[in-house]
Amino acid sequence: MKVISQNTAFGGMQGVFQHESAACKSDMTFAVFVPPQATSEKRPVLWFLSGLTCTHANVMEKGEYRRLAAELGLIIVCPDTSPRGNDVADELTNWQMGKGAGFYLNATEAPWAEHYQMYTYVTQELPALISEHFRVDMDRQGIFGHSMGGHGAMTIALKNPDRFKSCSAFAPIVAPSSADWSMPAFEKYLGADRQAWRQYDTCSLVEDGARFPEFLIDQGKADSFLENGLRPWLFEEAVKDTDIQLTLRMHERYDHSYYFISTFMDDHLRWHAERLG
Repeated sequence: MKVISQNTAFGGMQGVFQHESAACKSDMTFAVFVPPQATSEKRPVLWFLSGLTCTHANVMEKGEYRRLAAELGLIIVCPDTSPRGNDVADELTNWQMGKGAGFYLNATEAPWAEHYQMYTYVTQELPALISEHFRVDMDRQGIFGHSMGGHGAMTIALKNPDRFKSCSAFAPIVAPSSADWSMPAFEKYLGADRQAWRQYDTCSLVEDGARFPEFLIDQGKADSFLENGLRPWLFEEAVKDTDIQLTLRMHERYDHSYYFISTFMDDHLRWHAERLG
């Protein structure tokens, strides 16, 4: 594991690291904030999955999570959103596909399948690396994310309810199988059979019987992607007759940016801290 940078913040350490990924067959970069409490004891870990076009750096630089994470003793891990490298397949003029747009799934179609194994990377390979190098209590894990990362966090929680104790999202894509900006990517990554898409679709997973105790979703009403891409009311409908508890908060004037995310970041950190113990 190569150290890219390490900086002291709020008594803890904000680091950026790189390693060679077996799952994605490329060098992967990720960020970790280690609170001061982790110098002497294992601490809960909270995974943040970023959205389309982002890297680990967007939330690290603009998410404003370190002060409260240090206070609460939370380790924050921020993976990249896709494999990287000159030999990794990409669509240079399409921001909704390829590099920066891995959708946290395991691609099955060429040429994407060779490198785009983000589900395995985020759920298996990176946790093993984090557990090896940091004082993490892997029995206390939470996951959250933004937009495409909100989709990733919610699907991963639904598929791994025994691993994660908490899940929340900022403006998630709750039904990517029918959203304008994700359907083309799903077909390229997973093929034309839409049954294969359901395992990476939050609403479909709930319809097919997947369960997770509760979710917190924050959504801005001024978000330009709300009507065609995000549509949180579809998830509200999907959980209506289940035992899944949903707190959906719609906010006037807020858009899709990190100004929105940073405004409600403290609420999400406290939500997770309460559930992680």
